[in-house]
Amino acid sequence: MRNWILAGALAALALGGAAMAQQAEPKGLSVGDEVPDFRLNDHEGRAVRLSDFRGKSWVVLAFYPKALTGG
Repeated sequence: MRNWILAGALAALALGGAAMAQQAEPKGLSVGDEVPDFRLNDHEGRAVRLSDFRGKSWVVLAFYPKALTGG
């Protein structure tokens, strides 16, 4: 009985490891790449898309990881 449990555990580990190994790493952007379109809410809660600004103005996207988090 113990051998069956051990064999099952090893099989589960092997299959789980194989499934994790096949997942592709997400491709990041490089300098000069076009940014894919995305949607965010502005400070008034309205939905805004990056494509809304195409050809109208410059867009600066800045992230502040600790802004308004109390951290």
